[in-house]
Amino acid sequence: MNTIRTLVALDEGVNHEAVEASLPVDSDIQIVGIVDGLEDSWATLQETPTDLLVVACAGYSDRALYLIDGAVKQRPDRPVVVLATGSPNGFVSRVFEAGADDILTLPQAPPDVGFALQKAVARKQGAAVGTGVALSPMICVLGPKGGTGKTLTSCNLAVSLAEAGHKVAIVDLDLQFGDVGLALGLAPDKTIYDLAKSGGSLDTEKIEAYLVSHVSGVRVLMAPTRPDHAGVITTEFLREVYVHLRNCNDYLIVDTPPGFTPEVIASIDSSSHVCMVGMLDSLSLKNTKLGLETLAMMGYESDRTRLVLNRADSRVGITRDDVVSIVGRTPDIAVPSDRDIPRSINEGEPIVRAKTKSEAAKAFRSLASMYDGHPAGHLNGGRKRSRLRKKG
Repeated sequence: MNTIRTLVALDEGVNHEAVEASLPVDSDIQIVGIVDGLEDSWATLQETPTDLLVVACAGYSDRALYLIDGAVKQRPDRPVVVLATGSPNGFVSRVFEAGADDILTLPQAPPDVGFALQKAVARKQGAAVGTGVALSPMICVLGPKGGTGKTLTSCNLAVSLAEAGHKVAIVDLDLQFGDVGLALGLAPDKTIYDLAKSGGSLDTEKIEAYLVSHVSGVRVLMAPTRPDHAGVITTEFLREVYVHLRNCNDYLIVDTPPGFTPEVIASIDSSSHVCMVGMLDSLSLKNTKLGLETLAMMGYESDRTRLVLNRADSRVGITRDDVVSIVGRTPDIAVPSDRDIPRSINEGEPIVRAKTKSEAAKAFRSLASMYDGHPAGHLNGGRKRSRLRKKG
């Protein structure tokens, strides 16, 4: 891994010595500056080339949230890690919502902090920590409105990629009402809840023990069997799971619930591609447009987004031209209505296997071909200089 130029921003009330004692030395992390005050940190950030921003705060801090949000919007490819010298209770979810990649509570040993910083950079750049190997594509299947066909798309996309000879995993992120198991005819003997409750550190071997295999070769990390289990799954846990699954699979598909929840946002941040699914009705198209606009506000590049129009030949008085006018772009894939699709879901057999020659099956295989072979994308001094202390 190349040298990672790192700027450390110190909020008011931070124990400077505790922060400096935790910073790694003799590693790939090069501290280009430690700046007192977040306003001055923002000014320095504009003038100093950096690959990583570290924000240190004593606890909950609106100033830190503003800095994180601004830094992420300015450069989505540059990771942000938060060091909390006090209790982060009530602050963790806000930090990730603002766009931070990780949060650590001090004190921590410098090697542990160094590893966390390298891991944050690797997540953004699509490189596995310590290996230099590119992470495989992670496709986040979105649909702001429920019932558009996200699970249908996720399962058929995954099976199509598997039948093309790839090693594929699905994470069912609909933590309250996930249906990937039902759509693939799999029993939820092991779920993501069981993995989260298993205790200890995560590694690839441990995660694979909780995957359920489909006859196509697709392996699934199932949603919890009870809605009240959803609260156990944290964004930090998901980010780590994604890295391991991308390391040991050719493709990772994440089937999401409706809306931009913290878990969905964390998944989008971790992904290399997004597949937005809409339907041929005005409410769905409106929400699809809002979903695409939200991705743009998050700094997600449009060329890493595919748009799937489900039930595209439904006669509801909306033409293809209307779709383009409402959504603002032409769908990449149009999946026609097919009465065999509900039957295939009920029987737990994806349409690409149940009716291989159907137009719907051809559409999903065309979607898979758009991703097949694509590399993972990257998610993909100044004022008051006297307050910038260089570390040599």
